Amino acid sequence: MPEFADLTIEKGWLGGADVQRLESPNCEARHQDADIELLVIHNISLPPGEFGGGYIEQLFTNTLDITQHPFFVELDGLKVSAHVLIARDGRITQFVPFTAQAWHAGVSCFNGRKSCNDFSIGIELEGTDTLSYTAEQYDMLARVTHLLHEVYPAITRQRIVGHSDIAPERKTDPGESFDWQHYLDSLNF
Repeated sequence: MPEFADLTIEKGWLGGADVQRLESPNCEARHQDADIELLVIHNISLPPGEFGGGYIEQLFTNTLDITQHPFFVELDGLKVSAHVLIARDGRITQFVPFTAQAWHAGVSCFNGRKSCNDFSIGIELEGTDTLSYTAEQYDMLARVTHLLHEVYPAITRQRIVGHSDIAPERKTDPGESFDWQHYLDSLNF
């Protein structure tokens, strides 16, 4: 059972004191021959620019009440998920085991290979393109990344990308506020 500090991965699920599991129905089995070889960094806030409230968790588990905010009407019927969400305080919620496909990348392409959900892990940071991420988020993202690299060594520094890198016509996240240099400097692989 690989571990990094107090985090572990067992059967595709993170374990540790700061990890909550909320299983999402928005996933599917990976193809048997699919190697996990890409890490995609995203951001999300619901409503846009607001944090907390549990709305992201509700979106990923298909329990979002669209009457709670006018913006949520745009999300009616949307079926999405990520493997992991890292909240502003560094807490982790995992929705999909790493061994399954989360529905995070959408129409996407990496190095000429389409359908990135097939071979990637998606991590959402609670945030926006323009507001700084927290030290707790960078710390937890680095810890999770190290652990993922141990278990899935094909995830190298060159195979860690933003959503904007694999879907540049549609997406801008994690945005200009994400400090790639700081994050990559925290990795020792």
